[in-house]
Amino acid sequence: MGSATRPVAAFFDIDQTLVRGASSYHLARELYRRGFFTPADLAFAFRESVLYLVRGEDPRRIRRVVERAIQAMAGHSVAEVMAIGVDFARDLYDERLFAGTTHILKQHQALGHEVWLLSTSPQEVTDLLAAHLGATGSLGTQLAREDGYYRAELSTPVMHGQVKADAACALARQRGLDLSRSWAYSDSKSDLPLLSAVGHPCAVNPDSALRAHARANDWPIADFRGTLRLVHTPKARRSAYLAGGLWAATAILRHLRR
Repeated sequence: MGSATRPVAAFFDIDQTLVRGASSYHLARELYRRGFFTPADLAFAFRESVLYLVRGEDPRRIRRVVERAIQAMAGHSVAEVMAIGVDFARDLYDERLFAGTTHILKQHQALGHEVWLLSTSPQEVTDLLAAHLGATGSLGTQLAREDGYYRAELSTPVMHGQVKADAACALARQRGLDLSRSWAYSDSKSDLPLLSAVGHPCAVNPDSALRAHARANDWPIADFRGTLRLVHTPKARRSAYLAGGLWAATAILRHLRR
């Protein structure tokens, strides 16, 4: 199959790229309300979410969060967690989605591209968001399961850094995707392996290291961090936020339409 006829994909990181903050924290908050987590678990998740917003990703913090989540989820029913997620996810994601990134994602869908979400977040979280956005699918960190219940271990490596890039490349081989014509979007320097694996890397809401790398390599950069909360804001403000988000997306959309 020639390169021009092979499918094109767009790979989107989730946290701070599609959704403000750490998406798994919001599920943890809802699970706490349902008695899954202790107050100490929730306080830990909140602190790590704030640190992520202020300082960006850190592999050591990610390991701590994953280890804490594994212990908290062990023994709980997979079906119950998924039902809770579906119950709260729609309104949450509509409130916290970045308008500009969502618009870009929809443009990829309109062009017939496959859309994949890749994230350190649990597979349950990534699947919920993928379904909400009509994405082709998602790849997240997977907790081990046995007889419908979570075990205190992972069944896959944490979906972060080089692991995320390797997963995208494996997916491309499996589905016959043309990575040289594909796109990737992320906010973090930790995703440089993923961004470097595609022909069209894009920095969205980038941390300082990724912004510098993108500028040095002439990658498109867009910042939508002032353009969310579209659902529960007054109409005039909602229109202004949306206009700002779409204006900030034009740099990437110009490349997309070439």
